[in-house]
Amino acid sequence: MNAFTKKNVLLLLALMTVQATVLASKRYDVAAYVYPAYVSDDARLRPFWPMGMGEWETVLTMQQRNPGHYWRRWPLWGYVNEADPAVMEMEIEQAASHGVNVFIFDWYWYDGRPFMETTLTNGFLRARNRDRMQFYLMWANHDVLNYWDTRIAHLGEENVIWRGAVSRKEFEKVCLRYIEHFFRQPNYYKIDGRPVLMIYDVKNFIDGLGGMDEAADAVKWFRRQVRKAGFPDLELQLTMWGPNLNYSGFDAGRSDKPHDAFVRRIGFDSSSHYQFCHFLNVDDEYPHLAEQAAAEWERLERDFSIPYYPHVSVGWDNSPRTRQSAVVRNNTPENFEQALRKAKAYVDARPQLHPLITINSWNEWTETSYLQPDNVYGYGYLDAVKRVFVDKP
Repeated sequence: MNAFTKKNVLLLLALMTVQATVLASKRYDVAAYVYPAYVSDDARLRPFWPMGMGEWETVLTMQQRNPGHYWRRWPLWGYVNEADPAVMEMEIEQAASHGVNVFIFDWYWYDGRPFMETTLTNGFLRARNRDRMQFYLMWANHDVLNYWDTRIAHLGEENVIWRGAVSRKEFEKVCLRYIEHFFRQPNYYKIDGRPVLMIYDVKNFIDGLGGMDEAADAVKWFRRQVRKAGFPDLELQLTMWGPNLNYSGFDAGRSDKPHDAFVRRIGFDSSSHYQFCHFLNVDDEYPHLAEQAAAEWERLERDFSIPYYPHVSVGWDNSPRTRQSAVVRNNTPENFEQALRKAKAYVDARPQLHPLITINSWNEWTETSYLQPDNVYGYGYLDAVKRVFVDKP
């Protein structure tokens, strides 16, 4: 080896060492969705779950309703009230110590007022250690059918209880609530100073506002209000969907895939997914689904002009609600860990991308996609996150 070649090799090795050091110390924003239905202090939940413990009732009564069914799961932390600040302090501690440092709260608005908001307002925002965790909102603006009520869900009757679409007047009311009650919180999640808001059901969003032009105008109004409040702008995030069958129950009709021109017209700034079932046929083996998901990330990067943040789901099985379900098979903590490593590698290969990765979910028990410890894998899923994003390689 001549001196010139040796010098180049040494330089390359030095650069690789620096890069490895930078990646090892890099901070990742690992954001898990929070489904806020596991509470005992919200009277509006009683029509769906009359026992007064929110959707824990669906988990608790699974075997009673379906004797001998294969779905036999329960939470190691118990059927806790997540709107209790003491409970949320414990959950924040566990999440943060395992590498989950952002909660994305599913946020609902029906009949002109918030719905299922107490996990956030009574629990999380009153937790003494809330500064360990950032949060942002995903407006879950889907229609509500009867799938939450297990007494009638199995009938398959698609009776609409609440519409998720809102008028311009309602939209403005919602936006001002976001700014005043949540964006101003010191631990609200921001990208380059811009508070992030995700919209779940874009079709409902457009339909309620009256069309594409009206929706674009409403977003412009919203941005002006955010800037008036002292922020640089809004980071409006799109929930990506796919053209194939969706198994999520009450929102199963939302299968239209947005196109880039539409995304830019409305004014979205970035995107991620909410669940594998929104773009993959989840009646499959988990390793295959993880490969398909990674391929979809690459495609979205090519086909859309806005940044895409990689998403990993723990699994899927909503038989606690519906008795029968498509089921993700072999979604062990070890296979989940490999999917997380794919997401981490995606972010590492794009230094211009904010290091955000979304996970479904923190606590979607009745969809069998949760990080919280259970009787099947214990702390396995949380430990998988920790190995990827906290532990030194």
